[in-house]
Amino acid sequence: QVQLVGSGGGLVQAGGSRRLSCAASERRFSSLPVGWFRQAPGKEREFVGAVSWSGTRTYYADSVKGRFTISRDNAKITVYLQMNSLKPEDTAVYYCAARRSTPSSGSVYLNANDYDYWGQGTQVTVSS
Repeated sequence: QVQLVGSGGGLVQAGGSRRLSCAASERRFSSLPVGWFRQAPGKEREFVGAVSWSGTRTYYADSVKGRFTISRDNAKITVYLQMNSLKPEDTAVYYCAARRSTPSSGSVYLNANDYDYWGQGTQVTVSS
């Protein structure tokens, strides 16, 4: 199994920026699709964004589109979530996830059930 470690969370003021990292234990992570999800207290886990294993295609939830950006650095077998213009409603535990296989290098996945490997989550708190 691919083991993922999420990090980079913390306290940030509204309007500020934060970058989350998802580091993998195995090189093959660089060839797997990755998704970011978040869960606020009392709410269900929701999709944030996703990137194909090639890194050429991304997709974002409407709530974060234009503010968040996903990128991947295959040399470091790490995927990043750059968060800009943060709002209090972005406060949540953020999780990265990877899918073990895909039929296409350009595929992205939006559903949590599409993923097989999960990081432990990192808390992001946005103050107003």
